[in-house]
Amino acid sequence: MGSGKTAVGKQLSRLLDMQFYDSDAEIERITGVDIAFIFEKEGEAKFRERESEAIDGLSQVNGVILATGGGAVLAPQNREHLRARGRVVYLKTSIEQQLERTNQTRHRPLLQTADPEQRLRDLFAVRAPLYESIATIIISTDHRRVPAVAAEIIKGLALSVDVEHTQHQHEPHRSDEHKTREH
Repeated sequence: MGSGKTAVGKQLSRLLDMQFYDSDAEIERITGVDIAFIFEKEGEAKFRERESEAIDGLSQVNGVILATGGGAVLAPQNREHLRARGRVVYLKTSIEQQLERTNQTRHRPLLQTADPEQRLRDLFAVRAPLYESIATIIISTDHRRVPAVAAEIIKGLALSVDVEHTQHQHEPHRSDEHKTREH
């Protein structure tokens, strides 16, 4: 939350000439209401179901940049779809930076609490290990501008492809198992 997923994703889509999708925006487009309304009327569990459906569909589209909501990694099927169908970039952001970036909005249902900082700490404790478990690369976004983060992602993903290619040259050929798809 507040890591810059949407801004960085849009920048990457321009630089790489790829289509950009945001799973939260897709849910809002399909339902016709915002995420806060879904949380209020249907609860977090129903939202997470909608989120999993959106991620399943969007992660099957080849050659796209996909930004997911902060809690998308909570569902094992989302982690598996993201890991298996593309390369995952974890935009790691400190609690302090998240607070600074999210303190002016009422559109963050999980932060509508008496102590948003503690809520962010609790969320981070659960989510960070999950992000790290599926990340192809991890990029810090603290006190950084979007173009610099996007450039580092492009460089990091290029390096990860080079490493994969080098490793696979030394392995026996196994049909199409190692094709990489961008998400």
